[in-house]
Amino acid sequence: MNTIIVSGLLGVLMMFSGIFTTNKQTIKNIAIVGLIILLLANILGTYGLFNIEVDTKGMLAFTKFGMFFNSIIIFSTLMYFLLSGRDIVEVGNYAAEYFALIFFVLCGVSILSAYNNLLMLFLGVEIMTIPLYILAGTDKKNLKSNEASLKYLFMGAFSTGIMLMGIALIYGVAGNFNVFYEVPATAAPPSNFGILLPLGLLFIFASMLFKVSAAPFHFWTPDVYDGSPAVFTSFMSTIVKAAGFIAFIKLFEGRYVQLQSSWKLLLPLVIIATLLIGNITAVFQQSVKRMLAYSSIAQAGFMLFALYSNNDVSTEGILLYSLAYCLATIGVFSILIKMKDYTFDGYNGLGKSHPILAATNTVFLLSLAGIPLTVGFFAKYYMLVSAIKAHSAFFIVIIAVLFAAVSVYYYFRVIQAMYFKTGEPEVRTVHKGFQLGLIFMAALIILFGIMPNMLIQWLYF
Repeated sequence: MNTIIVSGLLGVLMMFSGIFTTNKQTIKNIAIVGLIILLLANILGTYGLFNIEVDTKGMLAFTKFGMFFNSIIIFSTLMYFLLSGRDIVEVGNYAAEYFALIFFVLCGVSILSAYNNLLMLFLGVEIMTIPLYILAGTDKKNLKSNEASLKYLFMGAFSTGIMLMGIALIYGVAGNFNVFYEVPATAAPPSNFGILLPLGLLFIFASMLFKVSAAPFHFWTPDVYDGSPAVFTSFMSTIVKAAGFIAFIKLFEGRYVQLQSSWKLLLPLVIIATLLIGNITAVFQQSVKRMLAYSSIAQAGFMLFALYSNNDVSTEGILLYSLAYCLATIGVFSILIKMKDYTFDGYNGLGKSHPILAATNTVFLLSLAGIPLTVGFFAKYYMLVSAIKAHSAFFIVIIAVLFAAVSVYYYFRVIQAMYFKTGEPEVRTVHKGFQLGLIFMAALIILFGIMPNMLIQWLYF
């Protein structure tokens, strides 16, 4: 409860901070301090040192897994603020409001990591996504940004309607909104409702696929990510996507029996389609930003293995994957924002002109590709092992490995441009603090890539 309350209060604080100061750097510093306070509050709650007690009537269930995930998300957001805070305040004239919206997103994320009720799932999803509709359209003079905002709004509203329909059908069967419900003894047996229960679950399943940009509901992702200001695309494609997967996994664990054979057929098809569309389409992109949008779809395919497996390995793996994906993608986008040309040719010669940017960008890209000695390798490894352990699904694992090899191609295109092509890339002003932040994040990726248990053991101790 600490994270939900503190993040909400910090969002309100950031709104009012714009009244008392117009200095954008001051506003950014307030946001960073607020985020540190939020991280400390969550850690205190995780280990039971300080908790704000609120009777939620069982609608929220705060577990160590959920609070540990919150710590990963808040830490990733802190790194995002430190690296891209200057770029956030330069997007427009409403710096305080941008940070306020981000804190409200974190409030929604905190609800999604703890919900125990379908209504809280709905509230968490909406609190998390509504601010994103605004952030996507903050570049008001850019028609692509306006288009991205409208497309995200309409598609998001449509998917939410599907979710509510699914929740209504489940309520018709169970008579309550509990995630792990039991049908009352006085009610008719579930078998009398025929298709209502599995249909309701499939509606929610389709809606959640949209939220995490998995096939076949991925179509909005490239246009929204490409049209939105790059600094907010970084946040949308990492923090929000990871939170969507946690909510997805929490809802569907233990639902396999109710979906019966359709689950075993449907989910592997979704995983394969997501990996296929994300990786193959990314190969043909000429813009690094759009390539990252399609690669985020491919990453969603790997994260779906945690939903498919539903065992201890997948639980550890999704936490590791969340950290690996968030840190690497935030790092890649923070460098992309500094580039004036988002095409692959815009990176030509970056290794000579800006060696620190090129070296750290290489580490981030290697982690996204799943190369050994980076945390991205073990993240993918955990996902694949969990699938083998759960269902002996060797054919899906083989397909995933093949597509991982395809992803190496388009990530290495950027590395090739930086080190093996000549040019004079146009790069915006880069400060020493920014470079130190990149080095720190690259070091974390390598550290956790060598010793992933350093992260996992915090879940148990």
